[in-house]
Amino acid sequence: MKKKYLIAIIIFIVLLVIQVAVIPRISIGYFTPDLILILLVYYTLIRGQLYGALLGGLFGLIFDLASGGLLGVTMFSKTLAGFIAGYFYNENKIDTNVSSLNFPLIVFLAAFIDSFFSGFLSGMEEFGVIYILFERSMFPAIYTAVISLAVVLFNPGRKFL
Repeated sequence: MKKKYLIAIIIFIVLLVIQVAVIPRISIGYFTPDLILILLVYYTLIRGQLYGALLGGLFGLIFDLASGGLLGVTMFSKTLAGFIAGYFYNENKIDTNVSSLNFPLIVFLAAFIDSFFSGFLSGMEEFGVIYILFERSMFPAIYTAVISLAVVLFNPGRKFL
């Protein structure tokens, strides 16, 4: 396994523990930020679309196995989120995308797609599409995007425009 994959997986394992143990304590109602998705978007914007899709599939599979949920739902939604975030990858704009306010916007889009498909595929279609769009997709995506501002604020090469 290459070093770049190994480092991403080690960081993922640390974030997985934080996501499961700490994040539920800072939830607002039922809305929780997705730290794993923030990491996925970060690596996707640095390494490219294919890397993001593969890493999203791997992160989703490990999360599915660790959480005991329906196998494949998170894997599919994270793969799709990594693939969509990869459309914003540009070799010449890596620093701009990661260290500006573009990053939370890309995280919002990826988190919305991830939450929507995760909710829809996990059997929540009986609640209706409007419920999935707002309660299960829009609000968690906003919360995740707000938390992702920390990546921009603590990035030494940050640009706010």
